[in-house]
Amino acid sequence: MIETVKQYAIGIDIGGTNTKFGLIDTRGEILYRGAISTKKHTELPDFINELYDAVLPAIESVGTINDIKGIGVGAPNGNYYKGTIDFAPNLPWKGVVPMAQLISEKFGLPTTLTNDANAAAVGEMMYGAARGMKDFIMITLGTGVGSGIVANGQLIYGHDGFAGELGHNIIIPGGRYHPGTGAHGSLESYASATGIRLTAVELLSENPTRASLLRQYPLEDLESSHVYECAKQGDDLANEVFKFTGKILGIALANFIMFSSPEAIILFGGPTKSGNLLLDPVQESMEENLLPVFKNKVKLIFSLLKESDAAILGASALVWESKKME
Repeated sequence: MIETVKQYAIGIDIGGTNTKFGLIDTRGEILYRGAISTKKHTELPDFINELYDAVLPAIESVGTINDIKGIGVGAPNGNYYKGTIDFAPNLPWKGVVPMAQLISEKFGLPTTLTNDANAAAVGEMMYGAARGMKDFIMITLGTGVGSGIVANGQLIYGHDGFAGELGHNIIIPGGRYHPGTGAHGSLESYASATGIRLTAVELLSENPTRASLLRQYPLEDLESSHVYECAKQGDDLANEVFKFTGKILGIALANFIMFSSPEAIILFGGPTKSGNLLLDPVQESMEENLLPVFKNKVKLIFSLLKESDAAILGASALVWESKKME
């Protein structure tokens, strides 16, 4: 009887502050995890060397490099076609960085790279709420709004690898200014954790005599998590923030549905912890703005992946996905 060699994937999530990694099996179980500082090294080779030294014990914990099928990397501004990180504003290395090539050369393993939201979508398709789905949209709500679009079982990358920037769609022409892009009225300006905070600050400032539990926090210290805590306690102004955010996000999701007719939209990230405070107004607004042929067809669900694990799971899923597509 021939014993089959168990295969593993390495998932790497490159963030502005830290780079997290994990060793994952085909069931999505994280067998080893770790992290290094992204900001520590301004020279890319030094970063690659530290990453290799940190990951090596993970490989040795299950055998040798021959037991690893490949490496998947999720990164801001990641280009799937070229394996590069292109002009990422929050990383220490500027311009176009050949990250996949450098990691592959150092580890001696095939390496696939994409942006972090696309990685999350692939992870959801392999390990999470989108298992078995061929058409869905992943929306990641955090400091910004990211997205991954899957149609006919394939992630949509576009001709240049950068398709799916739904967070930068203009949803209110001439609306709130986005300091990172210079745009006015983008979805990210309203539906991100940052946007929720800004909406609360605006309502508090525009209604100085209106009572609210949110006034216990100095405006400069107010966070989206505070808005959630106060809304849970029945605060009217905090609840109004979620209703407004849900309305804007619902309009955007209706537009996205009429673009690709997905089976489901999966929401992921910090603001989803607010549960029905966000989900109910989103659902109502989404259905209100759909054409009849699309109404009551699309499931709106929260991710099944643990937030702390999703990034490296998504990155590792790129390894199995790339093998499937070969």
